Amino acid sequence: MTLDDLTKTSGEWLRGNGPESDIVMCSRIRLARNLAEFPFTNRGSRAEKAEIESHFRSALAASRLEMDYFDVNVLPPLDRQFLVERQIISNELAKGEGPRGVAISPHENAAIMVNEEDHLRIQYMLSGFRLHEVWDEINSIDDQLEENLAFAYNSSLGYLTACPTNVGTGIRVGVMLHLPGLVQNKSIDKVFRALQKINLAVRGLYGEGSQAFGDFYQISNQQTLGKSEPELIRILTDVVPQVLSYERQARQALVTERRQHLHDQVSRAYGVLKTAQTISSEETMLLLSSVRMGINLGLIDDLSIATVNELFIQTQPAFLQKLRGSELDVEDRNVARATYLRSRLANGRMAPES
Repeated sequence: MTLDDLTKTSGEWLRGNGPESDIVMCSRIRLARNLAEFPFTNRGSRAEKAEIESHFRSALAASRLEMDYFDVNVLPPLDRQFLVERQIISNELAKGEGPRGVAISPHENAAIMVNEEDHLRIQYMLSGFRLHEVWDEINSIDDQLEENLAFAYNSSLGYLTACPTNVGTGIRVGVMLHLPGLVQNKSIDKVFRALQKINLAVRGLYGEGSQAFGDFYQISNQQTLGKSEPELIRILTDVVPQVLSYERQARQALVTERRQHLHDQVSRAYGVLKTAQTISSEETMLLLSSVRMGINLGLIDDLSIATVNELFIQTQPAFLQKLRGSELDVEDRNVARATYLRSRLANGRMAPES
């Protein structure tokens, strides 16, 4: 697999299937792991980081995992940003220095970052609300790697990590939610304050410090010490259905109380996306959010959630430039984005208003 191959496919987590996929775009679990007898990445020398990378690549080759490894240190900036846009690597890994890389599974469900904040950041994603399945898969990956790698572990504290907030299980359990109803009825802040009171973090589409483009939010645990992995997963599996219920109530209220306004909003968004000659990334995300909600509410025919999910990623700057095969300035990217949207949305149609 090459990075250019990824422009012809989309991650399985974007398929728009699985339980509650009208609201839950994907479920993701990440594990932080460090190799024993090596300093944490922020204190490691270039030679030590290279040795960590070498140990990992040997363990990967000895495992049963089917993953391709990419040396991020030698990738051009465009390719690094491309991987960030696809949720495969973090901004920290993209902007880091020295030996570092990422292993990617064929369907992009699994990715393992090397020499980010921790020596290894293992993640697994599936479409829809499927945290237990994700846990089974990532636990298997973790076990296979541990057959050939000695992880830093303390009998009292658990797994040792560079950031104290990750000590213990080293697990981050999260779901990516599409919440346009709560945004439109101005209840979103109230919901988030309630989540924060029970130690759940709310972040934007690209994680910590990012904005909530397209009404997408990531909800995840903040606590990793003192609770087991199943306990932390259970917290999310108990709380997320309540958020889904609030979002569905908000959407239904929009249909009941403001149906004409909603139909007009969705049709205008869809019309702009299908006909624009130039369009920014921010406007695209906002309009796609309305279209995605419109599909789920039966206002749009012949357009799948999977297509819209893909467009959230495939209209980002790096993807468009890789597709074109050259770097583009902002104005040219806006034109390329509009052209791409018109080609992908040519055959969809609005459902008749009832």
